[in-house]
Amino acid sequence: MRTDLYQGHDYYLMDDLLSDEHKLIRDSARAWIKKEVSPIIEDYYERAEFPKQIVPGLASIGGFGPYIPEEYGGAGLDQISYGLIMQELERCDSGLRSTSSVQSSLVMFPIWKYGSEEQKQKFLPKLATGEFIGSFGLTEPDHGSDPGSMITNFKDAGDHYILNGAKMWISNSPMCDVAVVWAKNEDGRIHGLLVERGMEGFTTPETHGKLSLRASATGELVFDNVKVPKENLLPGRSGLGAPLSCLDSARYGIAWGAIGAALDCYDSALRYSKERIQFGKPIAAFQLQQKKLAEMITEITKAQLLTFRLGQLKNEGRATTAQISMAKRNNVDMALKVAREARQIHGGMGISNEYPIMRHMANLESVVTYEGTHDIHLLITGMDITGIPAFK
Repeated sequence: MRTDLYQGHDYYLMDDLLSDEHKLIRDSARAWIKKEVSPIIEDYYERAEFPKQIVPGLASIGGFGPYIPEEYGGAGLDQISYGLIMQELERCDSGLRSTSSVQSSLVMFPIWKYGSEEQKQKFLPKLATGEFIGSFGLTEPDHGSDPGSMITNFKDAGDHYILNGAKMWISNSPMCDVAVVWAKNEDGRIHGLLVERGMEGFTTPETHGKLSLRASATGELVFDNVKVPKENLLPGRSGLGAPLSCLDSARYGIAWGAIGAALDCYDSALRYSKERIQFGKPIAAFQLQQKKLAEMITEITKAQLLTFRLGQLKNEGRATTAQISMAKRNNVDMALKVAREARQIHGGMGISNEYPIMRHMANLESVVTYEGTHDIHLLITGMDITGIPAFK
């Protein structure tokens, strides 16, 4: 088992901008991860298995819906607190953050925002404690970047709906107790349905053969004439904007999380460069290695500043979809570049699971694609600044 030596890096004294509560939340998450998850994450990654035994601990540090009001089982924290938790989780592993952010932003968020009071009381407290695990069904086998073209649908059958279709690349699917599923009604309008484990015709086959996010459970959601009670329809909002608003919240968490992955790669590379002796001195003494390290911490610092400001805007209710897209795209791209440079600093050891570099790099290859691809987010910014959509 690997010992987690990470200490944190704050080149621009960002901690001065955080409240004591923010720092306590972050440090508590970090301490739990170092003790409970870091020592086992490589093993579970190799086994392509999510460590289910950590779910109660993940809930205890606020990993599930930290910004959900206390009356529904959440911690009632602000958006910067949520971001800091996501950063610490992804500093360990992107799959760990994915499990948490799906539960928080793609399951608890839409139930909180668009659900009935009965739905909130039924699901949110159990999701907050990890007693229930949730998943989010939007992406389909033939409809990814264009979710409005989905074919999953439901028909009115009196006191219930009949749901048919399939979703794929769904985090938490194999172990979910409830899925927030987006489907079209008979008029072609998109609605959210709460599909529960045990409903006849609802299956969640696991996806195998992944070379990325291996410590995260991924699968499909398959609906074969599933009877969904009418009280399981989310009443608060319909249309494509409903699931996209959930993705805004999740992408915001990714923007913070990617910084965590970059920090872990940088931390490992900096330590290794001081320990690795070549030509009679540590490789940290060579100009090209210093160039790599200096550029890495510069890009990380820029991402930290970008994301902290986004967190302030999120707290004020002023963060736009385009601003969130910019941060998600920039920070994941930055983290991938940092991981690749860190791999070079580690030399051949960089491909070994003795160090976290290749695991982060492989994970980030999924993160750069899911919840809006690198190119789509670029076009969202392009549409925002020109007023002309390039993908409609």
